Amino acid sequence: MTKWWKDATVYQIYPRSFNDSNGDGIGDINGITEKLPYLKELGIDVIWLSPVYQSPNDDNGYDISDYEAIMDEFGTMNDYEQMLLEAKRLDLKIMMDLVVNHTSDEHQWFIESKKSKTNDKRAYYIWHDPKTNGEPPTQWAAAFGGSVWEYDETSEQYYLHLFSKKQPDLNWESDAMRQDVYRMMRNWLDKGVAGFRMDVINMISKDPTYPEGKKLKTGYTDGSPYYFNGPKVHAYLQEMRREALSGYDTITVGEMPNVSVDQAKLYTAEERKELDMVFHFDHVGLGDGELGKWTPKPWKLTDLKQIFSRWQEGLDEVGWNSLYWSNHDQPRALSRFGNDQETYRVKSGKMLATCLHMLKGTPYVFQGEEIGMTNVQFSSLDDYRDLESINAFHELTEKGLLTEEEMMEAIYKRGRDNARTPMQWSNQVNAGFTSGTPWIGVNPNYRTINVHDALAKKDSLFYYYQKLIKLRKTHEIIVEGRYHLLYQDREDIYVYKRVLNDQTLIVLTNFTDQTVTVDLPYQLMMSDCLITNEDEAIEKSDAGYQLKPYGAYVFLLN
Repeated sequence: MTKWWKDATVYQIYPRSFNDSNGDGIGDINGITEKLPYLKELGIDVIWLSPVYQSPNDDNGYDISDYEAIMDEFGTMNDYEQMLLEAKRLDLKIMMDLVVNHTSDEHQWFIESKKSKTNDKRAYYIWHDPKTNGEPPTQWAAAFGGSVWEYDETSEQYYLHLFSKKQPDLNWESDAMRQDVYRMMRNWLDKGVAGFRMDVINMISKDPTYPEGKKLKTGYTDGSPYYFNGPKVHAYLQEMRREALSGYDTITVGEMPNVSVDQAKLYTAEERKELDMVFHFDHVGLGDGELGKWTPKPWKLTDLKQIFSRWQEGLDEVGWNSLYWSNHDQPRALSRFGNDQETYRVKSGKMLATCLHMLKGTPYVFQGEEIGMTNVQFSSLDDYRDLESINAFHELTEKGLLTEEEMMEAIYKRGRDNARTPMQWSNQVNAGFTSGTPWIGVNPNYRTINVHDALAKKDSLFYYYQKLIKLRKTHEIIVEGRYHLLYQDREDIYVYKRVLNDQTLIVLTNFTDQTVTVDLPYQLMMSDCLITNEDEAIEKSDAGYQLKPYGAYVFLLN
């Protein structure tokens, strides 16, 4: 099969917040279809859709009650198929979100599984007897607060849920369950989807002995060593490749918290026939404190460079990298890694885009990133919708670990709803997202940050992304060149080179609001400048080249 995804760019759509076509305040599939020409103009190749399956929405669609039906709020299967046809006409591919670590507790499999210990779907989920004193099998903490175990009085057993209690974990030890998952995947591929982004896919294999974890501040224990990258995960993914993906020319990316470079080599090495690439979390965890992202600390550029370099060098010639700053689970990239104040918002957005898109790997753009959308600060917890943030607020404040003010500050900086405010299409009411009442508030800065204005300004962030995406298509060195970090100890600049045959690409980015000097051993003045966010050629003094605040240049040396 071809590796067409190597020079492709992926655009992630969070459907609930993208575009509402019927005025109910919720983004939908027909709304996506309306905006496909916009995405074609941007130049992307693949659209990754966050879940559009039937769901009671305990976790915004990541709790699926029917893998082969479309969520009523999003439309119908006919709407979905029309979107696929229009995408195909525009030569855009669709990548589905595959959520098979868990289902909703309203999925028919779980409804059957709960009926009795002898039900033929019982083994589709993970059931466990209580301890002799009636307590759950372990004190593991769930990702959304509380215990991972929920007691079922009917059968007098606990079921495992690593996330919400309405998201019971599937039991991948069950042959029948795995075959049902593979059949479902083939059905979507037969419809014409191009592949899958696989939600927390390195959590599907658990240590069957369920050891107790280390004690946490919350009183629960850390079970993560026993469900991340488990004993059979590679066997399951190789089987998935054989049973569900072989025969199709797909793109696959696995979301993998707690994955190392060495583990990623196993997941992505071509000869192992598992996945094409993984999403690691190393850079988005920068600055995590004692309570993770809820106690954020300042991050250092040297740490970011070290992380990116470790992954660039580690997977070179072995696997393949996915490149991203943000997604539906992360704060806005500009607010996290750039400068979201109006003076430098567009320029630092271009700098961040340059830094990422010139790396080796497949870049991912999250909706709104291409127009410079930023974090939001709602005045009340009542304005937030994210289950993780709301549960963490109550758990951490009630246990006295954080004050309400500290918790709100953390949500402003790192909460998932930062990424989920509606797409800002225009300066009209509700940012042009809906004619109704939006399901979550619109960021008030939509009056100055929106697609309409971005398309009207030739020097906008949108057109800069468009150019970066085109460069990947026209310069093989951007796709295949080897990566080498320069100035690893500098806290102000990120400079690296890419090398392919007799060509060298030099990427210079300034992560500060100060002018800095770079003493490079290269003659850049006579080189081709492929792209820059500056209005003029780079300046050279006796001390070296001058990089203005948030400046970015890419030079091709032949």
